[in-house]
Amino acid sequence: MPNLSVGGVTDKEMQARSEAASLAILAAAGDQAAWSKLVDHYARLVWAVTRSFRLTDSDASDVSQMVWLRLLEHIDRVDPVRVGAWLVVTTRRECLRVLAFRKRVLLTYESDAFEVVAGDQPELDAELLADERAVDVRRALESLPDRWQQLLGMLMADPPAPYAEISEKLDIPIGSIGPIRGRCLEKLRVLLAS
Repeated sequence: MPNLSVGGVTDKEMQARSEAASLAILAAAGDQAAWSKLVDHYARLVWAVTRSFRLTDSDASDVSQMVWLRLLEHIDRVDPVRVGAWLVVTTRRECLRVLAFRKRVLLTYESDAFEVVAGDQPELDAELLADERAVDVRRALESLPDRWQQLLGMLMADPPAPYAEISEKLDIPIGSIGPIRGRCLEKLRVLLAS
């Protein structure tokens, strides 16, 4: 049987895309086996993109891990049909981030060399921007329900309060603390983005 082509895409390629989309949907629903198959399906693609940037093996591995973490964080928002394209774009961005970091690294053998580096000083407006960001975060936190504020306060303390103590003080089952924390942080992200 001939391999039909629609818009330059063969039946075999369309079937592979459909299978990958199904895996992405199942993985987003929490199916661990589908997640593993999805990683297996696209691992070579992610690796090929990292290698095209001529990263060292360790940097390429770091980028690959970061890309899979990003997909795990955003899998419910990624279009299942476009997961391959999303992975390529995300991998490129992570590679560029690693390369940009590498450019900032100054190799030296002199112990006092870092004392004279001009770029070592923060930018003039960095403190102002940090203060503004802190105010925004405080306002967003204050708009959360009191119980969520207490939970985040206990989790962000130094050192963070143990889950058993949080459970007892806030009358929250230990198994619910993580999911509630996730909802709190997602709400904060939404508030800070608006």
